[in-house]
Amino acid sequence: MSARQGRSPGGLEREVIACLAASGAPMTASQVQAELGGGLAYNTVLTALSRLYAKQALQRSPQGRAFAYRLAGEGAADAEASVTAHRMHMLLKAGADRTSVLARFVGALDQETESVLRALLEEPESGDRP
Repeated sequence: MSARQGRSPGGLEREVIACLAASGAPMTASQVQAELGGGLAYNTVLTALSRLYAKQALQRSPQGRAFAYRLAGEGAADAEASVTAHRMHMLLKAGADRTSVLARFVGALDQETESVLRALLEEPESGDRP
């Protein structure tokens, strides 16, 4: 079985986030590739890093002719939150009836999560909100 067949959707992104979290230091695509092993192609790792950067889960800075990547925010939990929020945003953008989708989503929330969502929506606009 190839590594591609063995991964769940988003699995490589989660592995990259975990790798960077464990490192605690910025890493290049080559370093992440070596750490993950499993015969991953350099371009596959670079694509995952680039996508995570686009989702604002990672920050990057030049290191020689490459970039060194590190987790954005406070760590792996913030990076996962950025990825999940990006996925939710893309799903909402792709849907024809956003109102219906959001109504069903909110209707399926437990009371505690709904309270958290209400509190977030009542907060004054902040720079953190997409």
